[in-house]
Amino acid sequence: MSLSPLATARKAALDAIQPASPLRVPLLDALGRFLAQDVVASRSLPGCPVSAMDGYAVRAEDTSGSNRDRPARLRVVDTVYAGHLPSRSLLPGEASRIFTGAPLPEGSNAIVRQEATVVPAEGLVDICVSVPPGKDIRPTGEDLLAGTPLLRAGQRIDASMLGVLASLGDSHVLVRPLPRVAVLATGDELVPPGSPALPHQVYESNLILVAALAREAGALVVAQERARDDDEVLRSALRRLASGAEVLVTTGGASVGDKDRVKGLLAGLGASFLVDGVALKPGKPVAVARLGTTTVVVLPGNPGAATVAFDQFARPLLLRFQGVSEERQRVRARLDDGRHKQAGFTYLISGTLETREDGQVWARIRSQGAGQHLQNIGAEGHAVLPPGRADFAEGDEVDFERFDRPRFLPVVL
Repeated sequence: MSLSPLATARKAALDAIQPASPLRVPLLDALGRFLAQDVVASRSLPGCPVSAMDGYAVRAEDTSGSNRDRPARLRVVDTVYAGHLPSRSLLPGEASRIFTGAPLPEGSNAIVRQEATVVPAEGLVDICVSVPPGKDIRPTGEDLLAGTPLLRAGQRIDASMLGVLASLGDSHVLVRPLPRVAVLATGDELVPPGSPALPHQVYESNLILVAALAREAGALVVAQERARDDDEVLRSALRRLASGAEVLVTTGGASVGDKDRVKGLLAGLGASFLVDGVALKPGKPVAVARLGTTTVVVLPGNPGAATVAFDQFARPLLLRFQGVSEERQRVRARLDDGRHKQAGFTYLISGTLETREDGQVWARIRSQGAGQHLQNIGAEGHAVLPPGRADFAEGDEVDFERFDRPRFLPVVL
């Protein structure tokens, strides 16, 4: 099956990226990062049979036929707390006072809950129920057996995983480093937020937008700068920012206007282009280049186009640095509005999903424009209008690529 122009361009960019070498970090520092190797349980949880309740460890046969009217009276010979070993084994007619999480004494095979007992005198206990073998005992490996595959390379580490790793005695875990990202916004029209702006000027939102998108992809943002449309200023900023980051993301100056200078300046600095323009709407001017050891992603300046181009190129690159690829769920959905498009382009249109009473899934697509800000707020994904067709009518079925709950798979080189 041949790839679309968009997929072909993305593959060309990704194939040039090698995942960073793994490093071992303290558990808490691993939160949100990706595992660099499979994890196998190094011990069983629990490591030995333990009590699941506060009560008494007994021999189940000693409780046979017991009830409130005819309790079985046993002699209490030991008290066992969590973290302590029993002092002796149980013989017939004996019980050990035991607490939740404490190891079972040898000879016992059941737990009687405290509520089902009466203490008639010191050193004695009346058992008021009959319990079967294994009652309220957590056997060795109930949660996890030693040697069991636990986590796979490429999984994103969350708090629950860290808790399990700590319970196995691990203090560190092998992960991929966070890629260092610098962001450069260009344009004479830009004004920093917090400063007065005239009607013909634009508040610079892409620095925050792109930096936030980079962080969502797991990157460490090390620099954010804006620069006016001046060759010397831009050249200096490109050179300096590229020297301190694995990935430099620029926004603005990416098209073919008189002041769209970023690509030409990169070429003059010796950059080699892996991608230069893509059959994608919005986001057509996006480019990916290598400047020395740094990957440069050139995004359009319009925020709607920058968001889509980042999602399709910068995000996969940042994930690849971390040793993973992203697989998003796709569902078939009907368009709730018609669209005309350029036949050779892939269009990605923000929207949400709605399942109607008849069970059919509809994509509620939004007004889409390169310069629009609001189209992505609350969006659940993109309706994908593929190349090879110019017109889509209301009710036509297309793929809808969802943003939520992606799968992360280890990169296989």
